Amino acid sequence: MARIALCQLNSGDDPEANLKLVRSGVEAAVADGARIVVFPEATMVRFGRPLDAVAEPLDGPWASAVAAVAAEHDVVVVAGMFTPADGRVRNTLLVTGGGHHRGYDKIHLYDAFGFAESDTVAPGTSLTTFEFEGVVYGVATCYDVRFPELFRALADDGADVVLLPASWGAGEGKREQWEVLVRARALDSGCWVLACGQADPAATGVTVNPKAPTGIGYSLASDGFGRVLASAGPGAETLVVDVDPAVAVAARTATGALANRRL
Repeated sequence: MARIALCQLNSGDDPEANLKLVRSGVEAAVADGARIVVFPEATMVRFGRPLDAVAEPLDGPWASAVAAVAAEHDVVVVAGMFTPADGRVRNTLLVTGGGHHRGYDKIHLYDAFGFAESDTVAPGTSLTTFEFEGVVYGVATCYDVRFPELFRALADDGADVVLLPASWGAGEGKREQWEVLVRARALDSGCWVLACGQADPAATGVTVNPKAPTGIGYSLASDGFGRVLASAGPGAETLVVDVDPAVAVAARTATGALANRRL
């Protein structure tokens, strides 16, 4: 059994202030027994401001500080940040702790609903999995959730759990899409999908750029049968979920969603 915390919060414009949120979130999660602590996409700095000025490599001060927090508490931390790219940045998930320090660069960019992430962000090209305490985890970011082949590929690479940080764009029907997509990707892959979003700024009283995807809350954890085991509201809160990897094996066996593929 793996205990995983999803820290739903609102990041702001200051990476140092957001680092304090990471520290306090990890401390609270560890006090509740969590071994992996997941933060949203864009934890380093929220969307709606220039990103190139704050982007840092994985060996830079922000990621190194998160690594120190993970090492101090002997946990894995997953958090969204931005790393430099030629003329743009990359939307990167930092995975640090437990012998790991690596990044996943978001593959599917949010060129949808009137937003063009690819104007400022370069896409990634490679999947990322990691092993911790005998369980294989995959990672994906926000808009990736609309692409079932990514989640099936992570399952093919051995993942039983996919961690999905997000900063979901608000709008009519977007909460419903978020919840359905997370559960559908769990069913598609037979994996647990643990989705951690930015909180809804309207619920927390935070002023943000209204044109940027700055979160709606409603983080959730779905098993491979599409059952929601835990869910959050719109505001800032932490979900702690006990995940049994054997449920992923049982789901794949029962549904045949991977074994019976023809395309």
